[in-house]
Amino acid sequence: MSTGSRQRVRQVVASPGSRNTPLLLACAEHPQIELLSHLDERSAAFFALGLAKGGGRPVAIVCTSGTAAANYYPAIVEAFMSRVPLVAITADRPPQLREVGANQAIRQMGMFADHVKWFYELPIPDGTAACARHAQAMAIRGAAFAAASPAGRCI
Repeated sequence: MSTGSRQRVRQVVASPGSRNTPLLLACAEHPQIELLSHLDERSAAFFALGLAKGGGRPVAIVCTSGTAAANYYPAIVEAFMSRVPLVAITADRPPQLREVGANQAIRQMGMFADHVKWFYELPIPDGTAACARHAQAMAIRGAAFAAASPAGRCI
């Protein structure tokens, strides 16, 4: 997989929430990323799908944890079946806060099952440069997977 310009994410469609705030701040600070905000996750995902179809390059969707991620599922399935490069980035609770009966908390690991080309769970950030470089490398890898033939099917 090459890292050509057609594989780079230039647009991020965000559904703001508390757990994905650090991700959104990073996107907002990046000079080559256009950050677009949609409060409704389902609408945001289909809007991003349209951008990816029209532009022919991966578009990322970013949401907070729990049921917010589930609202991305219909657009992820459509992207998978249509071979459209869509990159879903969902925040999640840290492992120690999973399975504790919290409101709107669901099991996110593997929730998109067979409708993605790639899945990766980042480690909890520790504030180091090495951790930041690893996150950046995984973001680049996800976009490359999404754009690689056949396009689409990536998380």
